[in-house]
Amino acid sequence: MTSKKIKIIIIEDEELLVDVLSKKLEQAGYEVFSAGDGQEGLEKIEKLSPDLILLDIVMPKMDGYEVLSALKEKYGVEKMIPVIIISNSGQPVELDKVKSLGAKDYLIKAQFTPEEVLSKVKKVLGQSASVPTDEDGDSSNSISILIIEDDQFLRDLLSTKLRKENFEVQSAIDGPGGIEKIIKEKPDVVLLDIILPGIDGFEILTRVRSNSDKAISDIPIILLSNLGQEADVEKGKKLGANDYLIKSNFTIDEIIDKIRSTLSEAA
Repeated sequence: MTSKKIKIIIIEDEELLVDVLSKKLEQAGYEVFSAGDGQEGLEKIEKLSPDLILLDIVMPKMDGYEVLSALKEKYGVEKMIPVIIISNSGQPVELDKVKSLGAKDYLIKAQFTPEEVLSKVKKVLGQSASVPTDEDGDSSNSISILIIEDDQFLRDLLSTKLRKENFEVQSAIDGPGGIEKIIKEKPDVVLLDIILPGIDGFEILTRVRSNSDKAISDIPIILLSNLGQEADVEKGKKLGANDYLIKSNFTIDEIIDKIRSTLSEAA
């Protein structure tokens, strides 16, 4: 007889975050469900009786405080389903409030990695938990990564994880800023979003590959995009992208593997 999977509901309106966390938790053997607002989340809690809830604070229809209040009223703090809060700010007054409403723990969006979420989940569930440390990376690594991405959450998430792996990380939030940093800093690898303010990723790729300075034109570039059409993939490759990743299909660990394989091929 197979053991019953632990059920987790992610109540969060940011789809990219839900995708990243769902993949990480599913890989760890959990059964994962999601809801895009507080009202839907409460309905799914009632229907599925999950073992743990990951709960955003700022959401449509019902916010995280209202969801927590409803759970506290129904179950009482002692018998509540364990809740880990996903917070944008991490302000002490906010954290004190969610704890008073029965939350077991919290995560601040700009500071956590998927591995740390998994560790918190295991801790709250009473399972063995561990978080990779900087010692897991190569301390001699001096590879510089430039992230050109206008989505703040993804940019922060990538930056945090890459720094933990001992990469040097810089970022730009639009096309013109990205071009400027490529020319000035000459990073070892560029992670490049396609849809950007000012100049899109395809135009950046074209300008880099046509630069007269080989130290710039030969920089490995990995495209990151929500676009998954074959024509876009082919266009990126024809313009000289070393690789192409579709945002909804990859995990942060896979990006790191891709960076390392791209560097090996370039060498």
